Amino acid sequence: MSEPVARSERRHRRLTVRIRTELSCGEARREAMATTLGGGGLFVETPEPWPRLTPAGVRFRLREGGGVHRVKGRVVFCHAASDGIGRKAGMGIEFTDAEAAARVAADLELLPAEPV
Repeated sequence: MSEPVARSERRHRRLTVRIRTELSCGEARREAMATTLGGGGLFVETPEPWPRLTPAGVRFRLREGGGVHRVKGRVVFCHAASDGIGRKAGMGIEFTDAEAAARVAADLELLPAEPV
């Protein structure tokens, strides 16, 4: 008899988005488009992703007129355009500031559900 396969369950809601973000690492600053956002982190499209484990500051607004979220994080994976796999170039950033991440998660819960 085979064992049931455990499904990966996310702790936070995750949405497909198009949100302009400001990223920082030390003195370096750049703008990028977030395409996936959850209470635990986000994915940003950028032609030159930072290396894995790079600390990153992320700043964004979920909706017009809403408050600005400022969250500390770190790069946990990256896709270079040269990967040749057909994925968008960019990087996944995990939020490391638990309080700020909780505010993002709470704000996400107030957004309408995505159409199915």
